Amino acid sequence: MTKDLLGRHRAVMPDWLALYYEEPLEITHGEGRHVWDAEGNRYLDFFGGILTTMTAHALPEVTKAVSEQAGRIIHSSTLYLNRPMVELAERIAQLSGIPDARVFFTTSGTEANDTALLLATTHRRSNTILAMRNSYHGRSFSAVGITGNRGWSPTSLSPLQTLYVHGGVRTRGPYAHLSDEDFIAACVEDLRDILGHTRPPAALIAEPVQGVGGFTSGPDGLYAAFREVLAEQGILWIADEVQTGWGRTGDHFWGWQAHARSGPPDILTFAKGIGNGMSIGGVVARADIMNCLDSNSISTFGGTQITMAAGLANLSYLLEHDLQGNARRVGGLLVERLRAVATHVPHVREVRGRGLMLGVEITRPGTDEADPAAASAVLEAAREGGLLIGKGGGHNTTSLRIAPPLSLTVAEAEEGAAILESALRSI
Repeated sequence: MTKDLLGRHRAVMPDWLALYYEEPLEITHGEGRHVWDAEGNRYLDFFGGILTTMTAHALPEVTKAVSEQAGRIIHSSTLYLNRPMVELAERIAQLSGIPDARVFFTTSGTEANDTALLLATTHRRSNTILAMRNSYHGRSFSAVGITGNRGWSPTSLSPLQTLYVHGGVRTRGPYAHLSDEDFIAACVEDLRDILGHTRPPAALIAEPVQGVGGFTSGPDGLYAAFREVLAEQGILWIADEVQTGWGRTGDHFWGWQAHARSGPPDILTFAKGIGNGMSIGGVVARADIMNCLDSNSISTFGGTQITMAAGLANLSYLLEHDLQGNARRVGGLLVERLRAVATHVPHVREVRGRGLMLGVEITRPGTDEADPAAASAVLEAAREGGLLIGKGGGHNTTSLRIAPPLSLTVAEAEEGAAILESALRSI
């Protein structure tokens, strides 16, 4: 049955639509932190549909909210007042930390970042964007144009002029040998140098932890230091929280809060986990920025009632059960377990991350060279052992990505770590 579906998939889907595994699997249902495939195999899910199943599979509170809302009305568009949309916007505006915040809902993180770029370039009357090396911001024309990751950039054409800044990867590049303080100082000097060669950009867009790039990040305080420089020219900061938001990093509710010395970002984008699988994305910005557009706009599907009902139920569950705290506690145990394993596996260059957003970088033993074959072998072996994980990486890197639902238990973390240890030792 699965092979038949694979053949049908290949007959109608684009060649560039990637599938994991030599024998791709069809996931048919899930519960808690586990999913099942069409053959009846059960897996511990450490990737959550690419960091999207944030709380749990088939969470009763979310499925109940979706079912009840579907029985009333599923959709009406933003041309009509929408109570669930307003209620979720109120909660997100308050949680964002942005003063006088306005919220616009989209259907994905790509669309959220696209909207943020529209707002920033319109507000600043500039089409120049600063972005981080090793970054990823989506697959729309404008988002691809600012993505600093060759593996996810199918074209160099862009409506924007993009300049790339150092700092998204702490342990590689020309500043890797420096202390955290000196690393930040060098990146700030690089930023100042770039600004001396161009007209004032509209904004810097940055992921506090780079997702597709392999869960890499600069030292805490890097973007606060950048913000002080940007503020001198009125350049905006867009925090791409599509993967880091909602408490996943454990220490903070938003990734930007690790860089909070200079205040909140001007624009914040979100998606993925808030819907727990429903298509929700969005932008939070100060009112003067959000309201800078001088023509009408709507969203047909952004903020539709059924997704807003899911988002409200999911956010309530996350806050009431302190899943941020759970990510900090269980993620701390998991990262230490994986670091202990790594000392016995020559292919592991680094175990990094925070909370339940962890990366394991795979290289050829004794070198800093990427080893894609080894990473794929670990992915396959983990699946054989009953564990689903992800992959990532940018320039000459390969990383395993570990991002389970935030309700992960200590026992499940230990089980997953044991499976991953076996997979790593099998390379």
